[in-house]
Amino acid sequence: MGRATSARRRGDGRRLWSRDFALFFAARAVAKTGDGMLPVALAAGLLAHGHGAGGIGAAMASFSACFVGFVVFGGVLSDRWGARRLMVLADLARVFTQGTAAVLFLTGHVVLWQICVIGAVNGIAAGAFQPGVASVVPRVARDVQGANGVLRTAEALAMLVGPAVAGLLVALVSAAGVFAVHAGTYAAGALLLALIRLPGEVPERTGRRPGYLADLAEGWREFRSRTWMWSVILLWMVLMVVMWGPQVPLTAGEIVPAHGAGAYGLVSAALGGGTALGGVAALRIRPRFPLRAGTYALFGAGAFSVAVGLGLPVPAMAAGAALSGAAMGFWGVMWMTSVQTRVPGPVLGRIHAYEVAGSLAMMPVGQALAGPAAALLGPNAVLVGGGAATVAVGLALLVLRPVRDLPAAGGAG
Repeated sequence: MGRATSARRRGDGRRLWSRDFALFFAARAVAKTGDGMLPVALAAGLLAHGHGAGGIGAAMASFSACFVGFVVFGGVLSDRWGARRLMVLADLARVFTQGTAAVLFLTGHVVLWQICVIGAVNGIAAGAFQPGVASVVPRVARDVQGANGVLRTAEALAMLVGPAVAGLLVALVSAAGVFAVHAGTYAAGALLLALIRLPGEVPERTGRRPGYLADLAEGWREFRSRTWMWSVILLWMVLMVVMWGPQVPLTAGEIVPAHGAGAYGLVSAALGGGTALGGVAALRIRPRFPLRAGTYALFGAGAFSVAVGLGLPVPAMAAGAALSGAAMGFWGVMWMTSVQTRVPGPVLGRIHAYEVAGSLAMMPVGQALAGPAAALLGPNAVLVGGGAATVAVGLALLVLRPVRDLPAAGGAG
């Protein structure tokens, strides 16, 4: 058994790094680096043109609302038209929007509603793009878990590099330069994705194809029929309200005034670094029951919130952030691998879209309630309570047999 496992792991690299997966990996790494640059460019650019935190929030909200609102429809389009084709079109649309933003900031003609429109179009494009992330991976990599581990690690590292590069470009050039580079990352991503060759990419049409709404309803039926999936999403929505939503505004509000922006940057970097380590761990650990193993890791996901809520020293907060990141990195690989290997390809885009929409829909609610909850209970209590909720959700997941006992599929490795 030990030799077989070792041989399997030695072979994983050869199975994983095919030409098509290497292209997909490069496309994701480049795009995620660009995405990491965007918040810095947006904040710096809007502040420089007289728009405060409200303007930045409106621009970001326009993206988030349109992404969550469109991703389910993007899942239908992905399954109907072909995931890779739709991803290329979405990237090309974002080349245009980010190029337009670069021109606006370069010329100094920055009107908030125009930036919000650009954010909305970007959100729609992201909603069209996202379902393909799930459905392409099983088709370009035989080792699906290994692919997800590598992608998770690279994306976490890209989100660390992106803000640093953006800060440097803002200082040396301007926010317009960052938007131009961001447009370039989407152009590179579109080219790399276009070079991927997927046989039978668009499903064959035998007879009259059901309408768009029928496809949407079929995706919902498939999603609802999988207890292990919708139960996780329901519990995840709870975490979005009580922990993930409040975490960013409340941790920043506690750390920056007490320890400075540098300390907040340090713990943010620790969070990203921990996420990368979680992805690396998922490359090596091949559990028989992926969601059970992921749930055990999930017990550490609230460590960052708890460390900040307890007012621990900065090194302890950084350690908590690293633990939280590692927990989420490992859980994310276990979850995505389960989805990609347990859902049939023809409906994978739609089901992934439903689970993404469900996961993210409550994030704005948690963010909106963070302030009132902190005013009522105190920010420390809200943060510690969020960490405790993570433990409660983990216990609930272990109680649910469809989640706890979902076995690894053959495609997982």
